[in-house]
Amino acid sequence: MFNIHKTELMWGGRKLVIETGKVARQADGAVMVTYGDTIVLCTAVAAKSPKPGVDFFPLTVNYQEKTFAAGKIPGGFFKREGRPSEKETLTSRLIDRPIRPLFADGFRNETQVVATVLSHDLENDPDIVAMIGASAALTISGIPFMGPIGGARVAYVNGEYVLNPTKTQLTEAGNKLDLVVAGTADAVLMVESEAQQLPEDVMLGAVMFGHKGFQPVIEAIIGLAERAAKDAMPLSERTGYETAFKKLQDSGLEAELRVAYEEKVKQARYAKVGEVKAKAKALFADTDANPVDVSDAFKHLEAQVVRFNILDTGLRIDGRDTKTVRPIVSEVGVLPRAHGAALFTRGETQALVVTTLGTGTDEQIIDALDGEYREAFMLHYNFPPYSVGEAGRMGSPGRREIGHGKLAWRAVRPLLPAKEEFPYTIRVVSEITESNGSSSMATVCGSSLALMDAGVPLKAPVAGIAMGLILEGERFAVLSDILGDEDHLGDMDFKVAGTDEGITALQMDIKIAGITEEIMRVALGQAKDGRIHILGEMAKAISQNRTGVKENAPRITTITVPKDKIREVIGSGGKVIREIVEKTGTKIDIEDDGTIKIASSDPAAADAAIQWIKSIVSEPEVGVIYKGKVVKIVDFGAFVNFFGSRDGLVHVSEMASRRVNKPSDVVAEGQEVRVKVLGIDERGKVRLSMKVVDQETGEDLSLRKGEPTDEAAQAE
Repeated sequence: MFNIHKTELMWGGRKLVIETGKVARQADGAVMVTYGDTIVLCTAVAAKSPKPGVDFFPLTVNYQEKTFAAGKIPGGFFKREGRPSEKETLTSRLIDRPIRPLFADGFRNETQVVATVLSHDLENDPDIVAMIGASAALTISGIPFMGPIGGARVAYVNGEYVLNPTKTQLTEAGNKLDLVVAGTADAVLMVESEAQQLPEDVMLGAVMFGHKGFQPVIEAIIGLAERAAKDAMPLSERTGYETAFKKLQDSGLEAELRVAYEEKVKQARYAKVGEVKAKAKALFADTDANPVDVSDAFKHLEAQVVRFNILDTGLRIDGRDTKTVRPIVSEVGVLPRAHGAALFTRGETQALVVTTLGTGTDEQIIDALDGEYREAFMLHYNFPPYSVGEAGRMGSPGRREIGHGKLAWRAVRPLLPAKEEFPYTIRVVSEITESNGSSSMATVCGSSLALMDAGVPLKAPVAGIAMGLILEGERFAVLSDILGDEDHLGDMDFKVAGTDEGITALQMDIKIAGITEEIMRVALGQAKDGRIHILGEMAKAISQNRTGVKENAPRITTITVPKDKIREVIGSGGKVIREIVEKTGTKIDIEDDGTIKIASSDPAAADAAIQWIKSIVSEPEVGVIYKGKVVKIVDFGAFVNFFGSRDGLVHVSEMASRRVNKPSDVVAEGQEVRVKVLGIDERGKVRLSMKVVDQETGEDLSLRKGEPTDEAAQAE
């Protein structure tokens, strides 16, 4: 019934198994990949004919985590998986990026890759397993995929590279890197990483270590394909495209296109290129040429004009050489009510970035496959259509916005202070107000400025730069601070973020079959020079964090109480802590280890809450004067609540220096009085005195009269 094919290998210290022929047999390609006890089912399906009228490759990658994989039931009312989580979206992008360049040129059949996590051992992340499975499913499917690819994760623990670290190894104190690399047998296609200010040579070494590390996986997939691959799908001839390109070359429009690309202002340039494109379409108005072929041919002509001009002259669309960064303007404190705000402008790219400080109650609770955790740093990126001069739909963030935000998050997070040093929840929002080249790196720069403006003590300022590549045969040019056109018509999008000491985030996407170690080395070196320049320009606005947070930001004070006193601070059903919050107007977070954080923009309110809590967990001191309130009057005196929930007795003989017949002649319930602690017996009962305290000033009258203090009396 089943025609099962399987390949196994030891990889990174664990067994990797790739199996096909048993599950999802109606898909074009389907594999079950097992690594440790993590299992992912990966399928690939392509439509049998091209999607009409589409001038791009319609590829969709869906990575999905089933909660049963970790023995969990989904939260929420419906108790089933809903919209993709951030992790699912990011992993879908992680798989999409290295496989997309490897489909046959001109292939327009709608294609879908689905990776479903069926089992998760909580140590081996399913993302690498899913990437390998997607590669294997495509390779055996018959779809024109020029793979396979491999992928691996690399850590850098105590100066040594580790291939496919477990979750435990990744979170070790000695680890300074979380890097994912993917590529073919010959070249690297994709890199995604977060690092602790590592130098360029260490990062490049990690990339090449990972590339070498996944070669056995590529060999295993090839071996599986030799036994289980389906016949290749037929590819239609692209004679229409070739004919259209020849006609465009002969039309003389190439010269007009060159003139259009000499316009340095983006909107004016787009208008001129649009005029040339309209003429190109008019050439084919009375022919039966396929509009998709015409569109592809015009894009090819554009690419030739831009690419060869850069290679031949060393000058780019806007007149810069290959290494120059566009003019930068940095401003901070641009929004009066924000806790921190910055406007970062680089050429025609601009980000308005805002920092908001909150407390522990503002932390994001994330219900992940490997368990629930709280995130105290959030960075959200928004890309409204007006930023590129367009009108368009606005809604919830898409894959691109989530991916760009996460890249900036990775770049900034290694530089944040420890929670003990700065106990705030931090949210950064980047609004892209203009875009023409790497708004994600503008977000990194703006985030650094906004955080310092908010008084967040970053370890160092951080900046980012996007690099491009033009590769034609043996000739290549690496471009610093790329424009949108250079990204669109180039071969690489290489984003590097970091400080003047090293790299904190690296992301690379290649649109061709891969690049060499030499090109990566040149790009990293050029990116470092650009990053240092940008940091210098940013320092003109602010070079280090402001001292203290702004007046309208919450101020957090941290105190520690004994663990056995936490219950008393909270009270039955939370009654006590609610009362403190309601009456002082503060926010209070209590942790299991006895750490209590009190937040308020009003110092007096925070101090009142602190004193209230201290009164609950501390013991009153003999000889100390306290303010209290009369809570009950009896024949022989009055009970006064003077120390948190502690009451003490003021005997009728201690109410006044004169004789008192009835306590009610001196005090009334609810009256505020000043009392001195005379003593505490072995049962915890407290004796108080009013007569030795000046009720107006709080002065100890016994000291004024020269009478011995209680401490002295006890000593005698």
